[in-house]
Amino acid sequence: MMINTMAAQQAPGAEIVCLTVDDPNNYEAVTFLNRYATQELRPAGHSVTILEGNQPLPTDIPGLLKAVPRADLLIVFIRRATLPAEQLEAIKKHLNAGKPLLGIRTANHAFLPQGKDAKPPEGGAAWPEFTPAVLGGQNTGYETQGLPYRVTRHPDAPAKTPFLKGIDPSSIHGYQSLYLVLPLAEDATPLLLGKAETDTPAQPLAWYRTYGPKQAKVFYTSLGAPEDVKQPDVIRLYNNAINWLLAD
Repeated sequence: MMINTMAAQQAPGAEIVCLTVDDPNNYEAVTFLNRYATQELRPAGHSVTILEGNQPLPTDIPGLLKAVPRADLLIVFIRRATLPAEQLEAIKKHLNAGKPLLGIRTANHAFLPQGKDAKPPEGGAAWPEFTPAVLGGQNTGYETQGLPYRVTRHPDAPAKTPFLKGIDPSSIHGYQSLYLVLPLAEDATPLLLGKAETDTPAQPLAWYRTYGPKQAKVFYTSLGAPEDVKQPDVIRLYNNAINWLLAD
């Protein structure tokens, strides 16, 4: 499947760095990001570097310290990483410089240790604030019943928004767990809403905001499971988001 919409082509020539991990609980992210780079990003003129964590629940991302400082955009699709402090600092410097970030699915627990009271291993650091302070959402669990969940346009989405250009939200279905992310940050603008066939309240699936004094652009979506990314409108959502993230 190749979408390669104009939305992905309007901001060519960016250096995109992806942080991910080959982990059975990370939704085949490495396979997807390689395919997405080949089919969508590189044909649009972008240079893409995909960095993998050293193991499930990664404690190191080889190449991060060299790649992140030159990145125009970071894509985070990684879970439970407790990294050396200097690697987390490189990500923070990227954001504090006003550079953009795209978070996909497991990014909502990207730098949280495994387990409620778990501490990082020796030499590693956690960054629990990343989820609420940077992404602008919460990590309070997930709904696994009543799937696939239905997707609709969020009632608070702007009437005209480039993020949903060419997208029919009702055509999207979520086949794996619905992330519980409420409440969102006050400045987060939700775009899509997911509702499982249960009593669990509907949850925002995609939103955007800015972070920090230099207003780094941030976009997050919990759509990222293998069944999700086979749907053309999910790829269009990513492309539209990247166009916004890279626009001046």
